[in-house]
Amino acid sequence: MPVQDDRARPGRESRGPARAARHAEPRTTGGSAPVVRRGRPRSEAAERSIVEAVVTLLEEGLPLSELSVDRIARTAGVGKATIYRRWEGKEALFVDVVRSIEPVDPPLPGTSVRDDLVAMVETVRRRGLDKGSSALLHNVFAQMQSYPRLWDMYHRTSVAPRRRQMDEVLRRGVEMGEIRDDIDVDLLGDLFLGPMLLRTVLRSGGTPGAGSAEQMVDAVLAGIRGPV
Repeated sequence: MPVQDDRARPGRESRGPARAARHAEPRTTGGSAPVVRRGRPRSEAAERSIVEAVVTLLEEGLPLSELSVDRIARTAGVGKATIYRRWEGKEALFVDVVRSIEPVDPPLPGTSVRDDLVAMVETVRRRGLDKGSSALLHNVFAQMQSYPRLWDMYHRTSVAPRRRQMDEVLRRGVEMGEIRDDIDVDLLGDLFLGPMLLRTVLRSGGTPGAGSAEQMVDAVLAGIRGPV
């Protein structure tokens, strides 16, 4: 249905994970700065309609290369100007769409380095459990490789903040003597996240069960534990 109300949107409310996140307004991840947009104040309803229109078209099998602003606007029931007022281009819109279908990252417990690492690995596992959004994300990710600017924007606004969060936890572990200080922090992050990413993305046997995040983290910690 066409969106006519273009008033300033109200403040954000917390949203649930997975499919419910599709209906949330575009958001940032891991504390990253929001995408700067031009124009008059935004309408929450208009943005939600536009993002949902892109998701619908992707679910229908339309590749990114065929998602024109004209088609998105017609599906959302808005004018093209409404899209251009909110995003600097299709790439910025697609980044917000991908973020909108990702499950929301829960806050870290902060009780210990181990607990924080387990929480981050468990978040990756839970993304794999959401088969609907997971399948769509995998499809979009595969296409994003052909759009270097889009991939760079997604990495900068979604992947990099999560990685910085992991690095902060690992550095805290090194400072507290819980993790050896002779291993590159970037490599440490791969050691913790790599096994779960492999099992959830590349293996066809399905996502590991409950407790697997703890097993993976403990196995890696046993090999990189600091001097006692």
